Parts: sequence; C-alpha cells; structure tokens
Amino acid sequence: MTDSHSPKRRLRSQDWFDNPDHIDMAALYLERFMNYGITPEELRSGKPIIGIAQSGSDLTPCNRVHVELAKRVRDGIRDAGGIPIEFPTHPIFENCKRPTAGLDRNLAYLGLVEILDGVVLTTGCDKTTPSAIMAASTVDIPAIVLSGGPMLDGWHEGELAGSGTVIWRMRRKYAAGEIDREEFLQAALDSAPSVGHCNTMGTASTMNALAEALGLSLTGCGAIPAAYRERGQMAYRTGRRAVEIVFEDLKPSDILTREAFLNAIRTNSAIGGSTNAQPHLAAMAKHAGVELYPDDWQVHGFDIPLLANVQPAGAYLGERFHRAGGTPAIMWELLQAGKLDGNCRTVTGRTMAENLEGKEARDREVITPFAEPLKERAGFLVLKGNLFDFAIMKMSVVSEDFRRRYLEEPGREGVFEGKAVVFDGSEDYHRRINDPELNIDENTILVIRGAGPIGWPGSAEVVNMQPPDHLLKRGIRSLPTIGDGRQSGTADSPSILNASPESAAGGGLAWLRSGDIIRIDFNHGRCDMLVDDAEIERRRGDGIPPVPADATPWQQIYRRSVTQLSDGAVLEGAAEFRQIAKNPPRHNH
Repeated sequence: MTDSHSPKRRLRSQDWFDNPDHIDMAALYLERFMNYGITPEELRSGKPIIGIAQSGSDLTPCNRVHVELAKRVRDGIRDAGGIPIEFPTHPIFENCKRPTAGLDRNLAYLGLVEILDGVVLTTGCDKTTPSAIMAASTVDIPAIVLSGGPMLDGWHEGELAGSGTVIWRMRRKYAAGEIDREEFLQAALDSAPSVGHCNTMGTASTMNALAEALGLSLTGCGAIPAAYRERGQMAYRTGRRAVEIVFEDLKPSDILTREAFLNAIRTNSAIGGSTNAQPHLAAMAKHAGVELYPDDWQVHGFDIPLLANVQPAGAYLGERFHRAGGTPAIMWELLQAGKLDGNCRTVTGRTMAENLEGKEARDREVITPFAEPLKERAGFLVLKGNLFDFAIMKMSVVSEDFRRRYLEEPGREGVFEGKAVVFDGSEDYHRRINDPELNIDENTILVIRGAGPIGWPGSAEVVNMQPPDHLLKRGIRSLPTIGDGRQSGTADSPSILNASPESAAGGGLAWLRSGDIIRIDFNHGRCDMLVDDAEIERRRGDGIPPVPADATPWQQIYRRSVTQLSDGAVLEGAAEFRQIAKNPPRHNH
C-alpha cells in the first residue's frame, strides 16, 4: 500500500484536523497534538490515523508483551502509509482484580468506544479480546485484532505443566495429601516460563483463536507464542494491514455476520475451548447487531468432535499446538468436513476458505483428523429446567467413565440423580466443604449460587469446586457441580455453568435447598430439582439469598444495567449504543 491510494470515504481524522468549515476546532485539535513533536503535515496529510489500543502494562502481565509489539505495529503502519497513535486501554487481569475482572470487561468496552480512522486491537488475557471487539463493533470502523500469544510450554519434574490447569490438578493432590505446599507452589511457578498469556486452551487462548475464527485476525495470528520471533513479524504485518483496511473501508460489520459467529462456535468445540466463550461471543454478537441464540451452542456446536489435543481437554500446550498448525489447521479440518462456512469475509480481504488453503495439520498427535477425533460430540450441552432457563456443560472435559455411565452405555437413560449441597458463594464453600455433617458422597451434586453478574458483580470463576478431602483421598477427583457463575477456562472439571437467570435475579437456584434431589437428564437437556411447584412457591416467600452490598460506584451502575450470562452479561441498551456510536450527534462549541 502506498501514499497514492485514496480511502473510499472521507476519513474521520480529516474532520478533526483538516475541516475548512470549522477552522477553530481544527486548530484546537492540531495545537495540542503538537506538544510531543508530531507535525501538522502528518495530521493533515490525509493519511489514515491508526490507533493502537494498548492493553499491555505492568498491571496486565498476560498482555505486557504488547509494550514491545506495539513498536513493530507502528513500523507496519508507517510503512503502509498511515500515522500510528498509541493509547492505553483499561487494564483487565483476573488475578489482581476483585471481586472479578469480569466486572471490568464492560468498563473496558466503554473506554474504547471513541477511536480513530482504524484501530489495532491488542489482546491477550481473556476479557481483553471481547471488550475490544465489542467496542470496534459498536463504532464500526476498520479494526484488526493482534493477540499477544501464549507463554512457552511449562514443565514440572519432566511433565508438561499448563498454566491454570496445573493449579486445579495440584490443588486436588494437595488436598489428598499427595504433595506438600512447596511442590504445589513450584508447579505453579514452572507453568509460567515466559511472557504471554495462558499456554493451555484456557479462555485467553480460546478467545484469541475465536477472533481468528471470526475473521478479525490475520491467518495464524492466534496461536504464535509470545516469545517467538514470528510474533513480532505478525505485529508488523498487522500494522500494515490496519492501514489497508482503512483504504478499503473494510469494517467489523462486513465481517461479523451470523455465519461468522457460528464458525466460531464450531471452532470452539473442536479446540476444546473455554465455557467463557459463550457469554463473550454473545456479548460480541449483541454489539455487532447479530442474532446469536443460546441454543446455537447446542444446535451448531454440540456434535462437533474434539480435534485439538491441548490441555485441559487434552495433553499438550500452546507451543506444540502452534507448530502443529494452530487454529487454521483446526478450521481446515472443519471446512473439509463441511462444518464451516468458507464464504465468510475476513480482515485479510479474502474469504475464510481462501485463508485456509493448504493449512492442513503438521502434527497429527496434536491436531487429529475430523474422522479420527479425540472425542465425539465435544461441544457444549445446553440444559434447561426449573433451576434455570439456560446453562451449559462442556463435554470435551467429561471423563470417559462418566460418558460411558450416563451418555453412551447401552440401556442407560442418560440420567443422573444426586443430593444437592448448596453453598452461597465461594467463601461459604471453602468454609464448609469438609464439614462431615454435610455427608458429601459420590452421589452428591455441589451447587454454588450468588456468583452471577448481579450476585457477584461481574460473575466470578468459582464454579470449579473440588470434592471434600475425604473423597479426594479415596481417588474421587470430581463431583457434578452446578453454578450461576463462571469457571476458569483452564479448569478440567465437568460443571454445569453460567446458569441463567442467576439466584440474585430470582432464578431457580435461589429456591434450592441442601438435601433436595437434582435430576439431570442429559439426553433431553433437562436439569430439575425434584421439588413440587407448591413447595417452590412457598420458598419464594423467603426471598432470594442475600448478596453483598455495592462496594464501588461502578458496581452499582453495573448491577443495575447488566443482563444475564445467557445474553452475554452486557449493559442494557447495547443496540442503542451501536446506533449512537455509528451516528454520533454533532456538538458545536
């Protein structure tokens, strides 16, 4: 791309810096940008001004690589005839944000809804990806996603140690008395050997793979490890392409169609992706003005097999997944099997099918053929009943024993019944899980409530509950769990998640009591408490379980305007935001 190319329409930046009808405003915009050395000639040249939405900082270690990658993005933008302007985004990092970083996904989105002629969205840690895409869709200007990439593979005592996943596995060993505190901590440290986000197929790797599946990243971008030289090269190419899509006027609305979102759902199943993809994709679709339904996860994703042998559903980690071909190789398999819409437009300027030409997997131990998958029917099972209107269960992490007993064994009805033990939030769970009076056995279903978008503002990743210590010592590693909150994408426990409506909104979990029998019918997608309607109505008189008071003004705003996880946990009025942002009112000074 050269300076001689002209954009298809007048640039937004020209209205700011070179508007003859408002010379006073143009002067105001120009004079303040001069104070760090940029020239009027650059800003008035008609070259696209490309924002670099910088998500990397010391507060977001998973994205910190972008502090360096932004330099290569700048080089690419300049070489393609654009002007780079870098600006910070709201920091989002799960480990350092209480009550949960999910609370700030919508806040980061709001802070991004005012950007330039085009934008490079730097992503990494899981919530940075949807917040950036939500904003780009709302404003609908040319946008391209650059992920920071996963860490190098971690190793502990000769075995692969996946970030996040190793925590949940070592937590069980520690509770069972198989390891001591120092080995627990050392395994956690060994799982994080370099810059980058989680090296497992947790929510970070999942969301960056899905940005590519949606068509918003250059082909192969999502899986390149942060420490590899190819990551800097991808940053340069992304910067160049950011300028080109402004000249082409290629916008998110041209790419983010319903078919693109269905491609993402199918890809998520094939990679063993995070359950957090469900609310994040729902939120992105809402801000893109695309109809995506909760049942789409069952209709379009449930029957897709698991093809990626990557933790937590598989054995390997991000480095080997990248070398095996990464997301393009997975999507190539889906395309060959007729399970992918190859006609979708992408940010490369070509169709998805054109992007995937020649992308067959290079390592069949890590990426299996569609006809020889790791697991059949590996998508999300959608459940409904008197406990909730919607919840999901990730089938790729369901054990073979559980599948055989309840899903596949001839003569079985696919039904599990168990006694509920109910916890009101994670502190209650940690305080009482080993209480012998709860009489928790292998036929118990652990339930946690008060963890949804309202009850635990932002919805916490606390549903991955482990059994009490006495069961772990007997070798029972997991129990069925249900919750109105989320679960870490790095977790490997089979759980019924994202239950909507949540207990704080009057969902059925609010009326459940410890000792009630829960019946889960996997074949018919039902999950019910075996309590008659009259008793449920009587319990309603007790009111919903109490939730903590608002701790900040933002929590108050969030709780009063957030939707449920089934709908993406977005702020009410997302569609209106999109219309206003695309056609902002003019304010003359």
